[in-house]
Amino acid sequence: MKWWLATAVTVVPTQSTQQALGYPSLFLLVLIGALVPVIPTGALVSSAAVVAVHQTVPFALAAVFVTASLAAFCGDAALYWLGRRGMRSEHGSRWLEAIRSRAPEERLEQAQGKLADHGTAVLVLSRLVPAGRIPVMLACLMAQWPLRRFARGNLPACLAWALTYQLIGILGGSLFPEPWEGVLAAIVLTVLVGAAPGLWRRFRGTRAA
Repeated sequence: MKWWLATAVTVVPTQSTQQALGYPSLFLLVLIGALVPVIPTGALVSSAAVVAVHQTVPFALAAVFVTASLAAFCGDAALYWLGRRGMRSEHGSRWLEAIRSRAPEERLEQAQGKLADHGTAVLVLSRLVPAGRIPVMLACLMAQWPLRRFARGNLPACLAWALTYQLIGILGGSLFPEPWEGVLAAIVLTVLVGAAPGLWRRFRGTRAA
């Protein structure tokens, strides 16, 4: 029995080990999700916040916030830089085509109008609105914003985005005693937040028809 307990202690990772593995994984996944928007990065941040709530390691939530916001900022900057290279190239690039394919014409026109009226403040809202980031980024590319100007406006956008989804995770982690229950609740909340704008547009379209 004592041997089994000793083995279990050595097999189960400590919180410091979990953090050493978890933060680089979170950074990498959010970075990839910013470049290729198929990974639910919001749900990742919320889930990481749930785990941090149940840990006793100091500054776990602060580490999640810094990791997520920095990864989102680096991913956005890299994607914008690749898009600018495509804009300057005669034949474009696959990254620029990928950005254009995810920005419907109607959404792009709206983003261009809001960008002309409100400037960098639109970047903050684009990060918080589901599927709003890419159209605004394309509008900035078409307006020929330099990378420095885009990065200056995108920094508070990434901070606001990371804080929003971390608060969702903190809420889920505080309501449930078990981490897996909080993670499940956080994922459900992020899915609902992401689906709400599309459902609202579909509802408005049905009423108009």
